[in-house]
Parts: sequence; C-alpha cells; structure tokens
Amino acid sequence: MSVRLNPDLRNELVQYGIGDWNACYHCGTCTAMCPLSEEGFLFPRKKIRLMQMGLGDQLEASVEPWLCYYCGDCTTTCPRDANPGELMMSLRRFMTSRYDWTGLSKKFYTSEVWELAWIIFFAILVVLSFVIVLPSFGFHYTSELTADGGVKVNSFAPIRIIETFDWAMAIIVATLLMSNILRMYYAIIWKHTNTKVSLWVHIRELWLLIYNFMVQPKFSKCDSKGYWVSHWFLMSGYTIMFIVIVVFLPWFQTEEILPVYDPQRLLGYYATFGLLFGLFIAIVGRVKKKEVKFQFSHISDWLFLAMLTLTVITGILIHIFRINGMPMATYISYIAHMAILVPMILIEVPFSKWSHLAYRPFAVYIAQLKKNAVPR
Repeated sequence: MSVRLNPDLRNELVQYGIGDWNACYHCGTCTAMCPLSEEGFLFPRKKIRLMQMGLGDQLEASVEPWLCYYCGDCTTTCPRDANPGELMMSLRRFMTSRYDWTGLSKKFYTSEVWELAWIIFFAILVVLSFVIVLPSFGFHYTSELTADGGVKVNSFAPIRIIETFDWAMAIIVATLLMSNILRMYYAIIWKHTNTKVSLWVHIRELWLLIYNFMVQPKFSKCDSKGYWVSHWFLMSGYTIMFIVIVVFLPWFQTEEILPVYDPQRLLGYYATFGLLFGLFIAIVGRVKKKEVKFQFSHISDWLFLAMLTLTVITGILIHIFRINGMPMATYISYIAHMAILVPMILIEVPFSKWSHLAYRPFAVYIAQLKKNAVPR
C-alpha cells in the first residue's frame, strides 16, 4: 500500500483551529495519562505524529480522534503546553469534512461567514413560509381559543403540513449523515488498509453501537464524572425531543391542554431539563474557562450552543403562551422557534458539531471491528 505525503496538510489543518503542534516532542505523557487510550488505539501522540508528517490519508483512516472525549488530562500534564486535547478536537472537525462528500462541512468549519449565511438563508425561508405561503393556502392566525383555553396552534401551523415537512427534513438529514458515516467506515475499515471484517463480526458487535449511543460508557472513564452526566442529559434530552417532534408530532403538537402528569408533557419536561442542564454546564464552563476542556472554543462550538439555547427558550415560550391562552405571543414564538430549529437541524446535524452524536458511537463500533479484522 503506497503512502502519500501532503506537504500542505499543516496549512489545511490550521483552518480547523489546530494550533502549533510542533511544540510536541513525543514524550508520550499524553498517551500514558489518557484513560481511554488502549492497546491498538493509542492517542493523542500517534495522531500528532501523523499530522507532523503530512500523512492525511492515515489521519482519514484513524478512528482514535472519535474515541477521545476531551477530559483534558493530556493537556494538563503536557510538559510542552502542546495542548494535545484541543488538537484532537480540531482533528475531529477536519475528519468530519473528509467524510462529507458535499464539501459543505469544510465550508462551515473554515468560514464563519459561510455558515452564518446559510443559517440566515434557511431562517428567512421559514419565516416567509409562515407569513406568506401558508396564509395563501387558507391557514390563518386566530385569537379564538380552544374549549379549555388553549391556543389553536394548528390553525396557522397545520399539523399535516408541518409533519410532512418534518419527515422530509429528517429523511434528507439522515441520508446525508448516514452516507458520510459510510464514507467514514470505508476510510477506516477498507480504503487505507489491507484487512477485512466478516459479516458475522459486523452483526455480533452491533450491540456496541446501540449501547454506546445510549450510555456513552467511555465518557464515564474520564475523571470528570459530572461532565459525563451533563453531556448525557444534553444528548438524551435532544434525542427524545428530536424523536417526539419528528416521529410523534401529531401526538406532541396538540391544541388540547393535557394534565401535567401526561406522558407527552413529562417527556417534554425531561427533554427541556436535559437540554438546559447540559447547555448551562457547557456555556458557563466556556465563559469561566477554569477547566482545560472549556478553554479553547471554536466558532462552531459557540454557534451550536447559541442555536440550541434559542431553540429551547423559544420552545418553552410556545408552551407557556399556548396553555395560558396568548395567541399572538404563541404564533410569534412558534415562527421564531422554527426559524432557529430548521437551520440547526439542516446544518449542525449532518455537517457540523451535532454530527459528533452519531460519529462517536459508530467509531466505537468500527474500532471493535478493526480488532477483529483479518488480512484480505
């Protein structure tokens, strides 16, 4: 198998936020201190060496950056202040762009203007849909309330149209994300190796994918257990909310004011709590910058946190205004909510920060496949 060197790799990686990795002189302290590094999957040192040597294909074939959860131990103990933890985080951005066949991920990660322009573009489309398109089909804003005093949300946001749009958006996003994950799998398992994995091994180890998505056990191996808890609440809250609004929207977007103990409201309250709790830890940590893992934030990190926070806040406002019989406030909040939510899903899930939610468990699964690989 030939080895290709890329002399421009350093300049390319700098665009993704990678700093001066030449400070590293390969003492191995980071690898020795990492609670997640194990035989066959050593990091961060090995990945830094590949970057220094311009081995872009070998980086693309690496699963290790996704096995790093950035607890910060490597950076704290580095005698040269090379910041290996941040290097791994930046490398994940680079690898996301390598998996993405559309090229959009690279654009979003390397150009703040490009990402903001697409966010604004989708937001404007959403607003125009509610202000111009839907009213032209006879859907309207009304001050009339339901029998139990709730706002008639479906009179201006017809459930069948919104549900159809939700499913279309979910299919597009899922297709983009899964196609990129297949490219990830191809690069790590097949493209740059001379090994193969049997179908039986793929089936036998599939439980790891589900288990790591649900529990994220590797994250819990880091010393900071609190960060794992907050990350799990954030992940589970978002996943539940995404499933509810896409798969069960007719059950969730109802004009009837259900009891507080109804499963619909309980799920909504849990998802809201999980999102707010995780967001609070992430934002406060980045503002205070006391912990290493919060000291270096890429613009994509802040954009993601800002959009998710606004999505949660507008969602809360919709609920409060709806059950208290405030039509206009409900309608405005609904439009604002969708104008933030739609760009976040279309951009962040397949191309940017939120794609990590899928890449990480798949990386654990693929790493296990590599352990069971045999020569072709």
